Amino acid sequence: MKIFKRNTFGHILFLKKWLIRILGFISHGRYHRFNELQIEGSEILRDLPDKNVLFISNHQTYFADVTAMFHVFNASLHERVDSLKNIGYIWNPKLNLYYVAAAETMKSGILPKIFAYVGSVSIQRTWRSEGKDVKRQVKMSDISNIGKALDDGWLITFPQGTTTPFKPIRRGTAHIIKKYKPIVIPIVIDGFRRSFDKKGLLIKKRGVLQSMQIKPALKFDYENESVDKIVEKIEFAIEQHPSFLKITPVEEYQQAEEALNKKRKFWDMY
Repeated sequence: MKIFKRNTFGHILFLKKWLIRILGFISHGRYHRFNELQIEGSEILRDLPDKNVLFISNHQTYFADVTAMFHVFNASLHERVDSLKNIGYIWNPKLNLYYVAAAETMKSGILPKIFAYVGSVSIQRTWRSEGKDVKRQVKMSDISNIGKALDDGWLITFPQGTTTPFKPIRRGTAHIIKKYKPIVIPIVIDGFRRSFDKKGLLIKKRGVLQSMQIKPALKFDYENESVDKIVEKIEFAIEQHPSFLKITPVEEYQQAEEALNKKRKFWDMY
């Protein structure tokens, strides 16, 4: 009989639980003190089954987005309604929660390796490597690992495969949906790009209102719906369809404010 129970990827659950607790306590202030996280729709999470749930989201930083989702998911499962108040929810975290990440990113240092142990399903990107565009065959082991994660619990993925907004949705996500037939929950985030650096490790600006909207499950005809149709549904669900590519009143105000601040700095020099 083994002393420590392991999950489907061989990770020791006792160690994973403590890593989530420690990282949760360290990062909590980034969403509830230095900056605020406005949450909408977290009650949807409590009605989901324990397995075969796929979360799709737009992406703004490497790690801050996922960390925020770990907080929101665990808070909701511990009866918080659109709130991260009382960090006690992190003491008993959901351990079968995973996220898809690029293998090269998760091997880039000690901290990414720790994040990987917390729940990364690391895959080899077929379209980009070390900052260069490439064309590679999909590794069947990557697809298999995604299936393992869905069989065991919840999986977060960022179907654009990049933090750059309005990039095309990777068709691999649609193939995964057709193959494993998960419940698909869209999430739309904002404000993380203004709050953090690209990696999502350093706070770039304080007092930023971040947001996370969790939407109802998408409906698919898994057998008959085409990959292109699924891709289009994902684009609209996570608000990354080209039709969303416009400046909102809030963004217009922010741009005007930034321009005004630049003028003030210029005249302050004289």
